[in-house]
Amino acid sequence: MTTRKLLPLLAIGAVSFGAGALLPRPADLPPITVPMLRAAQEVLGLQFTEAQLDSTRRGLTDNRQSYEQLRQAKLPNSTSPALVFDPVPLRLRQAMLPNARPDAGKLPPMAKIKLPASRDELAFYTVRQLSELVRTKQVSSEELTQFFLARLKKYGPKLFCVTTLTEELALQQARQADKEIKAGKYRGPLHGIPFGVKDLFSTKTYKTTWGSVPYKDQVLDEDAAVVTRLREAGGVLVAKFTLGELAMGDVWYGGKTRTPWDLSQGSSGSSAGSASAVAAGLVPYAIGTETLGSIVSPSTACGVTGLRPSFGRVSRAGAMALSWSMDKVGPLARSAEDCALVFAALAGADARDPATTMIPAGFRYAFDTDIKKLRVGYLKADFDKDYPTKANDQAALEVLRKLGVQLVPLDLGNLPGSELRFVLSAEGAAAFDELTRSGRDALMVNQGRNAWPNSFRTARFVPAVEYIQAQRVRRQLIEDVDKRLQGFDAYLAPSFGGPNLLITNLTGHPAVVVPNGFRANGLPSTITFGGQLFEEGKLLALVKAYQDATEFDEKHPPLNF
Repeated sequence: MTTRKLLPLLAIGAVSFGAGALLPRPADLPPITVPMLRAAQEVLGLQFTEAQLDSTRRGLTDNRQSYEQLRQAKLPNSTSPALVFDPVPLRLRQAMLPNARPDAGKLPPMAKIKLPASRDELAFYTVRQLSELVRTKQVSSEELTQFFLARLKKYGPKLFCVTTLTEELALQQARQADKEIKAGKYRGPLHGIPFGVKDLFSTKTYKTTWGSVPYKDQVLDEDAAVVTRLREAGGVLVAKFTLGELAMGDVWYGGKTRTPWDLSQGSSGSSAGSASAVAAGLVPYAIGTETLGSIVSPSTACGVTGLRPSFGRVSRAGAMALSWSMDKVGPLARSAEDCALVFAALAGADARDPATTMIPAGFRYAFDTDIKKLRVGYLKADFDKDYPTKANDQAALEVLRKLGVQLVPLDLGNLPGSELRFVLSAEGAAAFDELTRSGRDALMVNQGRNAWPNSFRTARFVPAVEYIQAQRVRRQLIEDVDKRLQGFDAYLAPSFGGPNLLITNLTGHPAVVVPNGFRANGLPSTITFGGQLFEEGKLLALVKAYQDATEFDEKHPPLNF
Protein backbone atom coordinates (compact mmCIF):
# COMPACT_ATOMS: atom_id res chain seq x y z
CA MET A 1 0.00 0.00 0.00
CA THR A 2 1.39 3.41 -0.91
CA THR A 3 1.85 6.28 1.51
CA ARG A 4 -0.77 8.28 -0.37
CA LYS A 5 -3.37 5.56 0.18
CA LEU A 6 -2.56 5.54 3.89
CA LEU A 7 -2.80 9.31 4.36
CA PRO A 8 -6.28 9.12 5.95
CA LEU A 9 -4.71 7.03 8.70
CA LEU A 10 -2.27 9.78 9.65
CA ALA A 11 -4.73 11.11 12.18
CA ILE A 12 -3.80 7.98 14.15
CA GLY A 13 -6.96 6.10 13.47
CA ALA A 14 -9.21 8.75 11.89
CA VAL A 15 -11.35 7.64 8.94
CA SER A 16 -12.90 9.60 6.13
CA PHE A 17 -16.48 10.81 6.52
CA GLY A 18 -18.81 12.93 4.50
CA ALA A 19 -19.53 16.59 5.23
CA GLY A 20 -21.17 17.08 8.60
CA ALA A 21 -20.53 13.53 9.81
CA LEU A 22 -19.16 12.98 13.30
CA LEU A 23 -15.80 11.33 13.76
CA PRO A 24 -15.94 8.08 15.72
CA ARG A 25 -14.94 8.11 19.39
CA PRO A 26 -11.72 6.27 20.38
CA ALA A 27 -13.63 3.14 21.37
CA ASP A 28 -14.90 2.91 17.78
CA LEU A 29 -11.56 3.63 16.13
CA PRO A 30 -9.30 0.89 14.77
CA PRO A 31 -6.35 0.05 16.99
CA ILE A 32 -3.07 1.79 16.24
CA THR A 33 -0.78 -0.59 14.37
CA VAL A 34 2.86 -0.64 13.34
CA PRO A 35 2.00 -0.39 9.60
CA MET A 36 -0.11 2.67 10.39
CA LEU A 37 2.83 4.29 12.21
CA ARG A 38 5.27 3.24 9.51
CA ALA A 39 3.24 5.17 6.97
CA ALA A 40 2.92 8.16 9.29
CA GLN A 41 6.65 8.35 9.91
CA GLU A 42 7.34 8.36 6.17
CA VAL A 43 5.34 11.56 5.86
CA LEU A 44 7.08 13.04 8.91
CA GLY A 45 10.53 12.11 7.66
CA LEU A 46 11.35 9.81 10.58
CA GLN A 47 13.18 6.49 10.57
CA PHE A 48 12.25 4.58 13.72
CA THR A 49 12.71 0.81 13.72
CA GLU A 50 9.83 -1.66 13.79
CA ALA A 51 10.56 -2.40 17.46
CA GLN A 52 10.63 1.30 18.33
CA LEU A 53 7.34 1.91 16.53
CA ASP A 54 5.84 -1.05 18.37
CA SER A 55 6.93 0.48 21.68
CA THR A 56 5.24 3.78 20.83
CA ARG A 57 1.84 2.22 20.04
CA ARG A 58 0.61 2.09 23.63
CA GLY A 59 1.76 5.63 24.34
CA LEU A 60 -0.03 6.85 21.24
CA THR A 61 -3.20 5.08 22.34
CA ASP A 62 -2.95 6.84 25.69
CA ASN A 63 -2.40 10.16 23.91
CA ARG A 64 -5.44 9.59 21.71
CA GLN A 65 -7.55 9.09 24.83
CA SER A 66 -6.15 12.34 26.24
CA TYR A 67 -7.04 14.17 23.04
CA GLU A 68 -10.61 12.89 23.31
CA GLN A 69 -10.87 14.04 26.93
CA LEU A 70 -9.55 17.47 26.02
CA ARG A 71 -12.00 17.71 23.13
CA GLN A 72 -14.84 17.60 25.63
CA ALA A 73 -13.71 20.95 27.06
CA LYS A 74 -15.69 23.98 25.96
CA LEU A 75 -13.15 26.29 24.37
CA PRO A 76 -14.65 29.57 23.18
CA ASN A 77 -12.65 31.40 20.56
CA SER A 78 -11.57 33.88 23.22
CA THR A 79 -9.60 31.23 25.15
CA SER A 80 -5.93 31.71 24.32
CA PRO A 81 -3.19 29.12 24.93
CA ALA A 82 -1.18 29.15 28.16
CA LEU A 83 1.89 30.06 26.09
CA VAL A 84 2.42 33.71 25.17
CA PHE A 85 4.41 34.84 22.14
CA ASP A 86 7.34 37.08 23.07
CA PRO A 87 8.51 39.32 20.18
CA VAL A 88 11.18 41.20 22.18
CA PRO A 89 14.77 40.37 21.09
CA LEU A 90 17.39 39.78 23.77
CA ARG A 91 19.07 43.15 23.17
CA LEU A 92 15.90 45.16 23.83
CA ARG A 93 14.78 42.96 26.72
CA GLN A 94 18.11 43.49 28.45
CA ALA A 95 17.77 47.27 28.05
CA MET A 96 14.25 47.22 29.49
CA LEU A 97 15.18 45.43 32.71
CA PRO A 98 16.18 47.24 35.91
CA ASN A 99 19.90 47.17 36.66
CA ALA A 100 19.48 46.14 40.27
CA ARG A 101 17.22 43.67 42.06
CA PRO A 102 15.35 44.78 45.19
CA ASP A 103 16.83 43.94 48.58
CA ALA A 104 15.11 41.03 50.34
CA GLY A 105 14.96 42.88 53.67
CA LYS A 106 15.92 41.73 57.14
CA LEU A 107 16.04 38.23 58.51
CA PRO A 108 14.66 37.40 61.97
CA PRO A 109 17.17 37.61 64.84
CA MET A 110 19.01 34.48 65.88
CA ALA A 111 20.89 33.30 68.95
CA LYS A 112 24.65 33.66 69.07
CA ILE A 113 26.46 30.80 67.37
CA LYS A 114 29.73 29.35 68.59
CA LEU A 115 32.05 26.98 66.81
CA PRO A 116 31.30 23.44 68.08
CA ALA A 117 33.95 21.46 69.92
CA SER A 118 33.58 18.72 67.31
CA ARG A 119 33.94 20.05 63.78
CA ASP A 120 31.89 17.10 62.51
CA GLU A 121 28.79 18.85 63.87
CA LEU A 122 29.21 21.54 61.22
CA ALA A 123 27.96 19.05 58.63
CA PHE A 124 24.39 19.59 59.78
CA TYR A 125 24.50 23.26 60.69
CA THR A 126 22.10 25.43 58.74
CA VAL A 127 23.22 27.98 56.19
CA ARG A 128 22.26 30.71 58.65
CA GLN A 129 24.39 29.21 61.42
CA LEU A 130 27.39 28.65 59.15
CA SER A 131 27.15 32.16 57.75
CA GLU A 132 27.28 33.61 61.26
CA LEU A 133 30.40 31.59 62.02
CA VAL A 134 32.02 32.88 58.83
CA ARG A 135 30.87 36.47 59.35
CA THR A 136 32.26 36.53 62.90
CA LYS A 137 35.49 34.91 61.66
CA GLN A 138 35.16 31.88 63.97
CA VAL A 139 35.81 29.74 60.91
CA SER A 140 37.17 30.72 57.54
CA SER A 141 35.50 29.96 54.25
CA GLU A 142 38.56 27.97 53.21
CA GLU A 143 38.35 25.81 56.35
CA LEU A 144 34.63 25.25 55.76
CA THR A 145 35.24 24.41 52.11
CA GLN A 146 37.99 21.92 52.93
CA PHE A 147 35.64 20.35 55.50
CA PHE A 148 32.82 19.81 53.01
CA LEU A 149 35.19 18.70 50.23
CA ALA A 150 36.47 15.99 52.56
CA ARG A 151 32.92 14.82 53.26
CA LEU A 152 32.12 14.82 49.56
CA LYS A 153 35.15 12.62 48.89
CA LYS A 154 34.27 10.28 51.75
CA TYR A 155 30.54 9.81 51.27
CA GLY A 156 29.92 10.90 47.67
CA PRO A 157 31.12 7.65 46.05
CA LYS A 158 28.88 5.59 48.36
CA LEU A 159 25.82 7.69 47.64
CA PHE A 160 26.54 8.02 43.89
CA CYS A 161 25.52 11.67 44.25
CA VAL A 162 28.46 13.55 42.67
CA THR A 163 29.32 13.87 38.99
CA THR A 164 32.14 16.41 39.39
CA LEU A 165 34.07 17.90 42.30
CA THR A 166 34.96 21.51 41.53
CA GLU A 167 37.76 21.54 44.09
CA GLU A 168 40.17 23.95 42.40
CA LEU A 169 37.44 26.51 41.75
CA ALA A 170 36.02 26.08 45.24
CA LEU A 171 39.32 26.80 46.97
CA GLN A 172 39.86 29.87 44.80
CA GLN A 173 36.39 31.18 45.65
CA ALA A 174 36.82 30.41 49.36
CA ARG A 175 40.14 32.25 49.58
CA GLN A 176 38.62 35.21 47.75
CA ALA A 177 35.70 35.19 50.20
CA ASP A 178 38.06 35.21 53.17
CA LYS A 179 40.03 38.07 51.66
CA GLU A 180 36.87 40.13 51.13
CA ILE A 181 35.45 39.42 54.59
CA LYS A 182 38.75 40.32 56.22
CA ALA A 183 38.64 43.62 54.31
CA GLY A 184 35.11 44.32 55.57
CA LYS A 185 33.42 43.61 52.25
CA TYR A 186 30.77 41.19 53.52
CA ARG A 187 28.25 40.30 50.80
CA GLY A 188 25.58 38.64 52.94
CA PRO A 189 24.55 35.29 54.43
CA LEU A 190 25.78 33.17 51.51
CA HIS A 191 29.27 34.72 51.50
CA GLY A 192 31.87 31.98 51.88
CA ILE A 193 29.28 29.19 52.18
CA PRO A 194 29.86 26.03 50.07
CA PHE A 195 27.06 24.73 47.84
CA GLY A 196 26.44 22.40 44.90
CA VAL A 197 24.28 22.44 41.79
CA LYS A 198 22.38 19.81 39.87
CA ASP A 199 24.48 18.81 36.88
CA LEU A 200 22.13 20.28 34.32
CA PHE A 201 23.45 23.78 35.07
CA SER A 202 26.36 24.79 32.86
CA THR A 203 29.74 25.67 34.38
CA LYS A 204 32.79 26.92 32.56
CA THR A 205 35.76 24.51 32.46
CA TYR A 206 33.77 21.75 34.20
CA LYS A 207 31.62 19.12 32.50
CA THR A 208 27.85 19.52 32.34
CA THR A 209 26.66 15.97 31.79
CA TRP A 210 22.86 16.17 32.17
CA GLY A 211 23.28 12.76 33.82
CA SER A 212 23.16 11.07 30.44
CA VAL A 213 25.60 8.90 28.48
CA PRO A 214 25.39 10.92 25.22
CA TYR A 215 26.40 14.07 27.13
CA LYS A 216 28.73 12.71 29.83
CA ASP A 217 31.78 14.49 28.37
CA GLN A 218 29.99 17.71 27.44
CA VAL A 219 31.65 21.02 28.39
CA LEU A 220 29.62 24.21 27.89
CA ASP A 221 31.48 27.51 27.75
CA GLU A 222 29.17 29.46 30.05
CA ASP A 223 28.05 29.66 33.64
CA ALA A 224 24.33 29.19 34.23
CA ALA A 225 22.44 32.14 35.71
CA VAL A 226 22.11 30.45 39.11
CA VAL A 227 25.84 29.72 39.23
CA THR A 228 26.58 33.36 38.43
CA ARG A 229 24.12 34.77 40.97
CA LEU A 230 25.37 32.55 43.77
CA ARG A 231 28.95 33.50 42.91
CA GLU A 232 27.93 37.17 43.10
CA ALA A 233 26.45 36.44 46.54
CA GLY A 234 29.84 35.07 47.61
CA GLY A 235 28.94 31.40 47.35
CA VAL A 236 31.56 28.66 46.94
CA LEU A 237 30.74 25.99 44.36
CA VAL A 238 32.15 22.68 45.58
CA ALA A 239 30.38 20.08 43.42
CA LYS A 240 27.98 19.25 40.65
CA PHE A 241 25.39 16.68 41.65
CA THR A 242 23.74 13.80 39.88
CA LEU A 243 20.37 13.73 38.20
CA GLY A 244 18.53 10.91 36.53
CA GLU A 245 19.25 10.87 32.81
CA LEU A 246 17.87 14.06 31.24
CA ALA A 247 16.05 14.87 34.47
CA MET A 248 14.10 11.67 35.08
CA GLY A 249 14.47 9.48 38.16
CA ASP A 250 17.69 8.73 40.06
CA VAL A 251 19.52 6.47 37.58
CA TRP A 252 22.36 8.14 35.68
CA TYR A 253 25.33 6.89 33.68
CA GLY A 254 27.37 6.28 36.84
CA GLY A 255 24.76 4.27 38.74
CA LYS A 256 21.79 4.94 41.00
CA THR A 257 21.91 7.79 43.51
CA ARG A 258 21.06 6.61 47.04
CA THR A 259 19.29 8.16 49.97
CA PRO A 260 21.66 8.38 52.97
CA TRP A 261 18.91 6.96 55.18
CA ASP A 262 19.19 3.55 53.46
CA LEU A 263 21.81 2.75 50.84
CA SER A 264 19.59 0.03 49.40
CA GLN A 265 17.10 2.69 48.34
CA GLY A 266 17.33 5.28 45.59
CA SER A 267 17.05 8.97 46.37
CA SER A 268 14.30 9.41 43.77
CA GLY A 269 14.68 12.18 41.25
CA SER A 270 15.45 13.98 39.29
CA SER A 271 17.27 16.32 41.71
CA ALA A 272 18.67 13.10 43.13
CA GLY A 273 22.21 14.12 44.02
CA SER A 274 21.26 17.55 45.38
CA ALA A 275 18.83 16.04 47.89
CA SER A 276 21.14 13.17 48.85
CA ALA A 277 24.13 15.46 49.42
CA VAL A 278 22.20 17.92 51.58
CA ALA A 279 20.66 15.12 53.65
CA ALA A 280 24.09 13.54 54.24
CA GLY A 281 25.68 16.83 55.29
CA LEU A 282 27.97 17.03 52.26
CA VAL A 283 26.83 20.61 51.55
CA PRO A 284 24.57 23.00 53.48
CA TYR A 285 22.38 23.57 50.42
CA ALA A 286 22.12 22.68 46.76
CA ILE A 287 20.19 23.79 43.70
CA GLY A 288 17.69 21.55 41.96
CA THR A 289 14.97 21.81 39.36
CA GLU A 290 11.41 20.59 39.06
CA THR A 291 9.26 19.94 36.04
CA LEU A 292 6.94 17.36 37.57
CA GLY A 293 8.07 16.37 41.08
CA SER A 294 11.84 16.59 40.74
CA ILE A 295 12.27 18.66 43.91
CA VAL A 296 9.32 17.26 45.86
CA SER A 297 10.17 13.60 45.31
CA PRO A 298 13.90 13.51 46.23
CA SER A 299 13.30 15.90 49.14
CA THR A 300 10.88 13.30 50.47
CA ALA A 301 13.21 10.34 49.90
CA CYS A 302 16.08 12.15 51.62
CA GLY A 303 14.22 14.16 54.29
CA VAL A 304 15.24 17.71 53.32
CA THR A 305 13.30 20.93 52.80
CA GLY A 306 12.77 21.80 49.15
CA LEU A 307 11.37 25.00 47.65
CA ARG A 308 9.76 24.88 44.21
CA PRO A 309 9.22 28.57 43.44
CA SER A 310 6.53 30.03 41.22
CA PHE A 311 7.20 29.51 37.52
CA GLY A 312 9.41 32.30 36.19
CA ARG A 313 10.90 33.37 39.53
CA VAL A 314 14.41 32.04 38.90
CA SER A 315 16.30 32.22 35.61
CA ARG A 316 16.87 28.97 33.74
CA ALA A 317 19.52 30.47 31.46
CA GLY A 318 22.34 27.96 31.11
CA ALA A 319 20.17 25.10 32.39
CA MET A 320 19.18 22.06 30.37
CA ALA A 321 15.69 22.59 28.97
CA LEU A 322 13.18 19.79 29.32
CA SER A 323 9.89 21.70 29.24
CA TRP A 324 10.02 25.44 28.59
CA SER A 325 6.55 25.88 30.06
CA MET A 326 7.08 23.76 33.19
CA ASP A 327 10.78 23.82 34.23
CA LYS A 328 11.44 25.60 37.56
CA VAL A 329 14.61 26.14 39.64
CA GLY A 330 14.77 26.02 43.43
CA PRO A 331 16.92 25.28 46.50
CA LEU A 332 17.09 22.17 48.67
CA ALA A 333 18.28 22.86 52.20
CA ARG A 334 17.79 22.08 55.89
CA SER A 335 14.98 24.53 56.58
CA ALA A 336 12.54 27.05 55.15
CA GLU A 337 14.75 29.85 56.43
CA ASP A 338 17.73 28.45 54.50
CA CYS A 339 15.60 28.12 51.37
CA ALA A 340 14.61 31.78 51.75
CA LEU A 341 18.26 32.89 52.04
CA VAL A 342 19.16 31.10 48.81
CA PHE A 343 15.98 32.09 46.98
CA ALA A 344 16.63 35.75 47.77
CA ALA A 345 19.92 35.50 45.88
CA LEU A 346 18.37 33.70 42.92
CA ALA A 347 15.04 35.41 42.31
CA GLY A 348 14.78 38.17 39.74
CA ALA A 349 14.49 39.01 36.08
CA ASP A 350 17.03 37.81 33.53
CA ALA A 351 16.84 38.88 29.91
CA ARG A 352 18.05 35.45 28.80
CA ASP A 353 14.95 33.79 30.28
CA PRO A 354 11.81 35.60 29.06
CA ALA A 355 9.68 33.83 31.69
CA THR A 356 11.43 35.87 34.41
CA THR A 357 10.67 39.21 32.79
CA MET A 358 6.89 38.91 33.01
CA ILE A 359 6.48 38.59 36.79
CA PRO A 360 7.40 40.57 39.95
CA ALA A 361 11.17 40.92 39.92
CA GLY A 362 12.10 40.70 43.59
CA PHE A 363 11.56 38.67 46.72
CA ARG A 364 11.22 39.93 50.27
CA TYR A 365 11.37 38.01 53.51
CA ALA A 366 8.06 37.86 55.38
CA PHE A 367 9.10 36.09 58.56
CA ASP A 368 7.40 38.79 60.65
CA THR A 369 4.03 37.53 59.34
CA ASP A 370 1.45 36.73 62.03
CA ILE A 371 0.54 33.21 60.90
CA LYS A 372 -2.67 33.34 62.97
CA LYS A 373 -3.95 35.95 60.53
CA LEU A 374 -3.25 33.81 57.47
CA ARG A 375 -6.12 31.97 55.80
CA VAL A 376 -4.75 28.48 55.31
CA GLY A 377 -6.55 25.72 53.45
CA TYR A 378 -6.07 21.98 53.38
CA LEU A 379 -7.10 19.46 50.73
CA LYS A 380 -9.56 17.63 52.95
CA ALA A 381 -10.59 14.97 50.44
CA ASP A 382 -6.96 13.97 49.92
CA PHE A 383 -6.10 13.94 53.62
CA ASP A 384 -9.20 11.82 54.34
CA LYS A 385 -7.99 9.01 52.09
CA ASP A 386 -6.08 6.02 53.43
CA TYR A 387 -2.39 6.22 52.54
CA PRO A 388 0.91 5.17 54.20
CA THR A 389 1.90 8.54 55.72
CA LYS A 390 -1.57 9.67 56.78
CA ALA A 391 -0.75 9.67 60.51
CA ASN A 392 2.27 11.95 59.99
CA ASP A 393 0.23 14.34 57.87
CA GLN A 394 -2.61 14.48 60.41
CA ALA A 395 -0.08 15.22 63.14
CA ALA A 396 1.33 18.09 61.04
CA LEU A 397 -2.14 19.58 60.63
CA GLU A 398 -2.63 19.36 64.39
CA VAL A 399 0.64 21.21 65.03
CA LEU A 400 -0.60 24.10 62.91
CA ARG A 401 -3.94 24.17 64.72
CA LYS A 402 -2.12 24.38 68.05
CA LEU A 403 -0.13 27.32 66.66
CA GLY A 404 -3.43 29.12 66.13
CA VAL A 405 -3.81 28.47 62.40
CA GLN A 406 -7.41 27.91 61.36
CA LEU A 407 -7.43 25.29 58.62
CA VAL A 408 -10.19 25.65 56.04
CA PRO A 409 -11.23 22.77 53.74
CA LEU A 410 -10.18 23.33 50.11
CA ASP A 411 -10.91 21.33 46.97
CA LEU A 412 -8.73 20.98 43.87
CA GLY A 413 -10.46 17.87 42.59
CA ASN A 414 -12.22 17.35 39.24
CA LEU A 415 -9.71 19.48 37.36
CA PRO A 416 -7.86 18.35 34.20
CA GLY A 417 -4.35 17.11 34.82
CA SER A 418 -3.39 13.68 33.55
CA GLU A 419 -4.72 14.39 30.07
CA LEU A 420 -2.31 17.33 29.84
CA ARG A 421 0.81 15.35 30.67
CA PHE A 422 1.74 14.89 27.02
CA VAL A 423 2.56 18.62 26.92
CA LEU A 424 5.71 17.82 28.91
CA SER A 425 6.84 14.97 26.66
CA ALA A 426 6.10 17.01 23.52
CA GLU A 427 8.28 19.87 24.72
CA GLY A 428 10.95 17.42 25.85
CA ALA A 429 10.89 15.75 22.44
CA ALA A 430 11.48 19.14 20.82
CA ALA A 431 14.34 19.89 23.23
CA PHE A 432 15.99 16.57 22.35
CA ASP A 433 14.92 16.24 18.74
CA GLU A 434 18.47 15.84 17.46
CA LEU A 435 19.17 13.12 20.04
CA THR A 436 16.12 11.17 18.88
CA ARG A 437 16.66 11.55 15.14
CA SER A 438 20.37 10.74 15.38
CA GLY A 439 19.67 7.44 17.16
CA ARG A 440 22.08 8.34 19.97
CA ASP A 441 19.19 7.90 22.40
CA ALA A 442 20.09 4.20 22.21
CA LEU A 443 23.14 5.05 24.36
CA MET A 444 20.96 6.03 27.33
CA VAL A 445 20.85 3.68 30.31
CA ASN A 446 17.07 3.47 30.72
CA GLN A 447 15.33 2.08 27.64
CA GLY A 448 12.00 1.06 29.19
CA ARG A 449 8.61 1.84 27.71
CA ASN A 450 8.16 4.92 29.92
CA ALA A 451 11.75 6.14 29.61
CA TRP A 452 12.67 9.26 27.63
CA PRO A 453 13.80 7.54 24.40
CA ASN A 454 10.38 6.01 23.83
CA SER A 455 8.49 9.02 25.22
CA PHE A 456 10.32 11.31 22.80
CA ARG A 457 9.55 9.04 19.85
CA THR A 458 5.90 8.86 20.88
CA ALA A 459 5.71 12.63 21.15
CA ARG A 460 6.81 13.00 17.53
CA PHE A 461 3.29 11.88 16.63
CA VAL A 462 1.50 14.52 18.74
CA PRO A 463 -0.45 16.74 16.31
CA ALA A 464 0.28 20.45 16.59
CA VAL A 465 -3.43 21.22 16.89
CA GLU A 466 -3.80 18.90 19.89
CA TYR A 467 -0.78 20.48 21.60
CA ILE A 468 -2.24 23.97 21.17
CA GLN A 469 -5.67 22.82 22.30
CA ALA A 470 -4.04 21.35 25.40
CA GLN A 471 -2.46 24.71 26.13
CA ARG A 472 -5.89 26.34 25.82
CA VAL A 473 -7.34 23.86 28.32
CA ARG A 474 -4.31 24.61 30.49
CA ARG A 475 -5.29 28.29 30.38
CA GLN A 476 -8.71 27.32 31.73
CA LEU A 477 -7.00 25.24 34.42
CA ILE A 478 -4.94 28.26 35.48
CA GLU A 479 -8.10 30.34 35.84
CA ASP A 480 -9.99 27.59 37.70
CA VAL A 481 -7.19 27.06 40.21
CA ASP A 482 -6.91 30.81 40.76
CA LYS A 483 -10.63 30.99 41.57
CA ARG A 484 -10.41 28.11 44.04
CA LEU A 485 -7.39 29.62 45.78
CA GLN A 486 -8.85 33.12 46.05
CA GLY A 487 -8.87 34.28 49.65
CA PHE A 488 -6.25 31.74 50.74
CA ASP A 489 -2.69 32.67 51.71
CA ALA A 490 -1.46 29.08 51.68
CA TYR A 491 -2.71 25.51 51.88
CA LEU A 492 -1.51 22.00 52.73
CA ALA A 493 -1.60 18.83 50.67
CA PRO A 494 -0.23 15.31 50.90
CA SER A 495 3.03 15.29 48.95
CA PHE A 496 1.80 12.41 46.78
CA GLY A 497 -1.37 10.58 45.88
CA GLY A 498 -3.65 13.48 44.99
CA PRO A 499 -3.96 15.90 42.09
CA ASN A 500 -1.97 18.73 43.69
CA LEU A 501 1.53 17.86 42.44
CA LEU A 502 0.55 17.58 38.78
CA ILE A 503 -1.92 20.46 38.73
CA THR A 504 0.35 22.99 40.43
CA ASN A 505 3.27 22.09 38.20
CA LEU A 506 1.02 22.82 35.25
CA THR A 507 -0.19 26.13 36.73
CA GLY A 508 3.23 27.21 38.04
CA HIS A 509 2.28 27.63 41.71
CA PRO A 510 4.97 27.49 44.42
CA ALA A 511 5.35 24.73 46.99
CA VAL A 512 7.57 23.85 49.91
CA VAL A 513 8.00 20.18 50.75
CA VAL A 514 8.79 19.65 54.44
CA PRO A 515 9.93 16.63 56.52
CA ASN A 516 7.19 15.62 58.97
CA GLY A 517 8.19 12.21 60.31
CA PHE A 518 9.22 8.76 59.18
CA ARG A 519 7.59 5.88 57.34
CA ALA A 520 7.38 2.30 58.57
CA ASN A 521 10.54 1.43 56.61
CA GLY A 522 12.54 4.15 58.37
CA LEU A 523 12.64 6.55 55.43
CA PRO A 524 11.47 10.15 55.88
CA SER A 525 8.01 11.41 54.98
CA THR A 526 6.98 14.92 53.96
CA ILE A 527 3.97 17.17 53.70
CA THR A 528 3.56 19.90 51.08
CA PHE A 529 2.75 23.54 51.76
CA GLY A 530 1.32 25.28 48.68
CA GLY A 531 0.96 29.01 48.11
CA GLN A 532 -0.25 31.78 45.87
CA LEU A 533 1.80 32.70 42.82
CA PHE A 534 4.77 34.92 43.71
CA GLU A 535 3.93 34.81 47.44
CA GLU A 536 6.87 32.66 48.53
CA GLY A 537 7.51 35.02 51.46
CA LYS A 538 4.26 34.20 53.28
CA LEU A 539 4.58 30.54 52.36
CA LEU A 540 8.09 30.24 53.81
CA ALA A 541 7.02 32.13 56.94
CA LEU A 542 4.28 29.57 57.58
CA VAL A 543 6.68 26.68 57.02
CA LYS A 544 9.25 28.24 59.35
CA ALA A 545 6.61 28.47 62.08
CA TYR A 546 5.87 24.77 61.63
CA GLN A 547 9.55 23.86 61.68
CA ASP A 548 10.20 26.01 64.76
CA ALA A 549 7.48 24.00 66.54
CA THR A 550 8.82 20.60 65.44
CA GLU A 551 12.20 18.87 65.13
CA PHE A 552 11.87 16.90 61.91
CA ASP A 553 14.03 19.34 59.93
CA GLU A 554 16.83 18.77 62.46
CA LYS A 555 16.94 14.99 62.00
CA HIS A 556 19.74 13.54 59.93
CA PRO A 557 20.88 10.04 58.93
CA PRO A 558 23.50 8.24 61.06
CA LEU A 559 25.76 7.60 58.02
CA ASN A 560 26.91 4.22 59.29
CA PHE A 561 28.60 3.31 56.02
